[in-house]
Amino acid sequence: MSSPASAGLFTGFTKLCKGIAVVLVCGHILVQVLPAAVSVLALIPARTIPFAWNLLTAGYIEQTVHGVVVSTLGLLFMGKLLEPVWGSKEFLKFIFIVNFLTSVCVFITAIALYYITREESYLYMPVSGFHGILAGFLVGIKQIIPDQELSLLKIKAKWLPSLMLLLSIVISFLTAESAAYLPTLIFGTYIGWIYLRYMQGKPETKLRGDPSDDFAFSSFFPEFLRPVIDPIASIFHRMLCGRSENSSDGHGHTLGGAPLPGSDPIEASRRRERGARALEERLATEKLATARSIEESKKDDASENV
Repeated sequence: MSSPASAGLFTGFTKLCKGIAVVLVCGHILVQVLPAAVSVLALIPARTIPFAWNLLTAGYIEQTVHGVVVSTLGLLFMGKLLEPVWGSKEFLKFIFIVNFLTSVCVFITAIALYYITREESYLYMPVSGFHGILAGFLVGIKQIIPDQELSLLKIKAKWLPSLMLLLSIVISFLTAESAAYLPTLIFGTYIGWIYLRYMQGKPETKLRGDPSDDFAFSSFFPEFLRPVIDPIASIFHRMLCGRSENSSDGHGHTLGGAPLPGSDPIEASRRRERGARALEERLATEKLATARSIEESKKDDASENV
């Protein structure tokens, strides 16, 4: 019989996440039963034209057992935290955009590496998996509960994306198989941050993005590196936004004084409060489920003794 704590842990998954999890499992079964499906559904740069749909399908095809297990569990556990805060529509939109743009970036990178090295392996290696979206989810968790300390790792949630990338880079030097995942993880993290930083809409405020300093690009790096990272990041910020912020007047305004879209620190603070509240509600629900399981187990024991 499962323990009450584990029973509470494995509850509260959303219907949308369960549905996407079924898609991941079915995709894995499909490529195991029909291996030729990999050449059609996975991202193979040399075949993306005319098979352009693999820019969409590749993210949902897991070729290994451990890949589908990690992706399914990551989706379920991170989804039950993020979806209540974002809403189902926004959650699905995030998955679609991060998946598609990550695939596009991986495709462009593979083509560029081929022209630089003339190694045909970059053109014909099938790339697929949900891990780019999972990397984007970690950025979402960094955004909504940055100061929440994780009991198992003893670190704050805001460092999850950085720690994941650091470990991935280290492991990629050890095995060639791990190196194949690295571009997807890097682009998934960056695309997820760009979307949340500049594009995510807020219908209740008609604002976009999260301009808070706590979610700046340099926040992914240790404090001592930020003076170096900030000037570089500001160049890409001007390229992306087409405008520069007034350095002497505070954040969220152009040099002409007009407010930037989404430049509302109050809204960013509210978003983090909603995230913390959603986490507290989720933990309270799990504690309640655990308490009920304990009571039921006690009743069962008592009836057995009688």
